[in-house]
Formats: sequence, structure tokens, C-alpha cells
Amino acid sequence: MQPNQSNLRESTQSAPAVRHNWLYRRVALPILALLRMGASPEKLAWSIAAGLLIGINPILGSTTLLCLALAFIFRLNVAASQLGNHIVYPLELLLIIPFIHAASRIFRTAPMPLSANQLLNAAREHPVDLTRQLWLWEWHAFVLWAAIAIITIPIIALTLTPILRRLLNRVRAHQYPVIPNI
Repeated sequence: MQPNQSNLRESTQSAPAVRHNWLYRRVALPILALLRMGASPEKLAWSIAAGLLIGINPILGSTTLLCLALAFIFRLNVAASQLGNHIVYPLELLLIIPFIHAASRIFRTAPMPLSANQLLNAAREHPVDLTRQLWLWEWHAFVLWAAIAIITIPIIALTLTPILRRLLNRVRAHQYPVIPNI
């Protein structure tokens, strides 16, 4: 039997490519891959929880190093903690001012002026005083964040652990593809 054009076309065509959204490709697939490589659900849950909370700390530019340091100290999964850290980066930017305002109320310091003109005038007239005040606001916001993180990280980790266990069972049963069809 000679192959004709229609037979060749049918055999060379494959199933249509599955397109996954950004969240699935950038968050779910790396977690599934880590589970498949042997990471325990408990360690992944603690790693992700630490990364999520470290990612919203009010000191800009400190999250990656702080996340790495805590991952090494507590023997967490570095990739999972960095994934959690980078997922919440937009929240870090949104929460800086609320952290500073809440901390200034809790620690009874002068409130941070919100207008650009007030900050520029303070920078021109008293730059050293403004720098000290900014450091004080940041330090108080960091202490407030640390208190919240100490309470929240275990709650998130304990919530994620059963979810990751179920996901691991699905991966072991091959019910959840780790690598999408391209």
C-alpha cells in the first residue's frame, strides 16, 4: 500500500499545542517541577511562605538577599523561596507606605509627609534630619513587618502543606503534566 498525501498529512499532524497562562507557566510549573525532583511538600510550603512574606518587607532592595540568607539558615528550598519572593514584588511597592504609617502610629513617631513638596522642602532645608527620620520610619516599618511575618509565615506554611501534598500525589499518579506540550 502506497502512502498518499492524505495519509502523510494525518500522520505528521499532532495534537494542537496547549497554551497555558502566565501564572501556570511561571508559578505552578516550577512548583510541580520541584515536587517531581523530590522536594518535600512541607519544605516547599515553608520555603514559599518565607519567600512570600520576605517579599513584602518594607526595605526596598533587601528581599533577595534576605530570602537567600534565611533559606540557607533554615535549609529551605532557595528556588521556592525566591519564587515566592518575586511573585509578591508588586505588593511590596504597594505596602511600603501603609507599613510606614502604621509603624509611625504604633511607635508614636512623627507621621511621614505624603506630599512631594513637603519632602523636597525637608530635603533642602534639613537633609540630615530628613535622612535620620527616613531611617527611623523604615526601621519601625521593618520591625512591624517582622512581627507580622513571624505570625503569618507558619499560618501560610500550614495552609500550603496539605495543598502541596495533594499536588504531589497527583504528580506521582501522573495526573498533572509538569511539562506542557509546545
